[in-house]
Formats: sequence, structure tokens, C-alpha cells
Amino acid sequence: MRAYINGRGVELEFKHKPVMLEECIQGLQIKKEGIYVDGTLGGAGHSKEIAKKLEGTGRLIGIDRDQEALEAAKKNLSEFSNITYIHGNHDHIKQLLEEQNIKSVDGILLDLGVSSYQLDEKNRGFSYLGENMLDMRMDKTQELTAKIVVNQYTEEKLSEILYTYGEEKFARQIAKNICKIRKEKEIQTTKELVEIIEKTIPKAKQKDGHPAKRTFQAIRIEVNNEITPLYNTILDCIACLKSKGRLCVITFHSLEDRAVKNAMIEAKGKCTCPPDLPYCVCGAKSIGKMITKKPMIPSKEEQEENTRSKSAKLRIFEKE
Repeated sequence: MRAYINGRGVELEFKHKPVMLEECIQGLQIKKEGIYVDGTLGGAGHSKEIAKKLEGTGRLIGIDRDQEALEAAKKNLSEFSNITYIHGNHDHIKQLLEEQNIKSVDGILLDLGVSSYQLDEKNRGFSYLGENMLDMRMDKTQELTAKIVVNQYTEEKLSEILYTYGEEKFARQIAKNICKIRKEKEIQTTKELVEIIEKTIPKAKQKDGHPAKRTFQAIRIEVNNEITPLYNTILDCIACLKSKGRLCVITFHSLEDRAVKNAMIEAKGKCTCPPDLPYCVCGAKSIGKMITKKPMIPSKEEQEENTRSKSAKLRIFEKE
């Protein structure tokens, strides 16, 4: 991808250090001639390791909402000829696989984190550092942007988003001040939004990381609709697996992890009969098992080497 700085063309590299790479590869239990899906292709860090293990009829399907990520992945994976690239959303995995005439697959990987490139690239507006346009779209073809959320959502809606998706204690005050400022002038940049947040949160309460972190997370989740469909997405992914196929999901905050966990519990089957009954009468059915009873977390070494991995959790499900 090419950007222009001071009138000069500069090639930008899509960098993304894959989180819990070894754990994911081991968790997928890759078969040489299997079919695998990376539903969040990104910089293709995980996909490259999957592709290395495939032979013969082995195939990898790479899906990403971000067209720039897909183009970068194609370059990173140019040595492999058995990869299909799809510009789409993993929330529609059933439809996307049907369009490829694929009935079921041997494994699926979802890394729900924002890539380092998306955080660092100025025109994407994901980062609260620097002065960037308020965008935050993973798929740049969609209409909803962070600028629209910040300038057009009601105070009540903004407050609800910041509290629910960002777990921001000062959600009401931040929403109130955003609405106050935008009456005078449209809020256009990340810097303008950060200044509002910094002035709202008391200095004594700004010790736990950057004060804008939770607000930016909440707005990003809203823009990209990251939580609402996730529960059903996990169930759809499991439905797309072959027998003994595995789903590996990496999450980065509690709302994501809760949705993934609950969906996997649903797929595992949970008996709701009273404990004093001699046998099950509720009709609970299981379509697989949770390989990870508790989520796996990165090693201390990885957390020190890659700070963005600190909040990561990996859950693995195997279909019957």
C-alpha cells in the first residue's frame, strides 16, 4: 500500500505480530490436506504458519473486512498457491463458504484484535495518540464512522456505548461534554476527542493507562458492530466445522470473551434439569466440547515482548 508524506510516495508495511501463535497452531491440530479458515486475516501472521503446514489438497480461506489488509496479506503469502482471499466479514462465514462451494472445514481461527497497522496508520483513526481523522472503520466501504458516532449520536446513546463497550466510569460526563462541544463545532479529529476526555476525567483518576483508551475502544466496537453478532458468529463457525474440527478464538476484552464463552457453552450443551432427577429430561444436546475449560493467556515472555497481547484470551472448541 502506498501513502504520501510531503508529496513523496512511501510504501507502508502491514505489521501485526500474531498473538499466541504457537497455542493457536497447536489448538487447530492442522491436517496436511485439510481446509482451514482465518476469519480475521489481517497481516497474515497466523495464516502463514497454517499455510506452511498444508500440502496437496490442503487449502486456506483468508477473510478480512479490511481491503488494505487483504492486499498486504496477498504479498505476505505470495509463496503459497492454495489460498483463497475474501473481502468480507466473518459474521457471514456460512454464506462466504457457501459461495466457495465449501460445505465444511477442518478448522477456523478468529483473532478479534485490531491489528498494529490499523492502530498505527493515521488515516484509520483507531489510535488516541497523535492527530488523526475520526474514522475507525475496519471496512472502509461502510458508511458509519467514528465521526458520525461522536457528532450525531444522542447524549444518552453515547453514554450507553461508553459504559457498556468501554466500561468507562465517566461515561455520562464524557458524553455530556462531547455534546456540549459539538454544538459549537463539529469534532473531527482524534486529538479533539482526546482533549475532551482528558478535561472530563479528574487527573487523580487518569493513572490507569491513557484516559481515552476505554472511550476509543467503545466507539470502535460500535462503528464495527463487534459485539452484537459475535455470539451467533461463534455458533455459525462451529456449525461450519467437520467432525473433530476445531475453532480457535482470541479475544481482547471481557465483552468479547463472554460472548465467545457463552456461545461455546451453548454448543457444548448445558443440562437445565434439577440435580435430583436421575436422568436428563430437558433434551439438552451437545455438538462438541470446550477444549479450554478456562481461557489460555499469553506467556509472561510474550506479554513482555508484545504489550498488545497482555489482555488476550484464547478459547478452543472441538466439534463432535
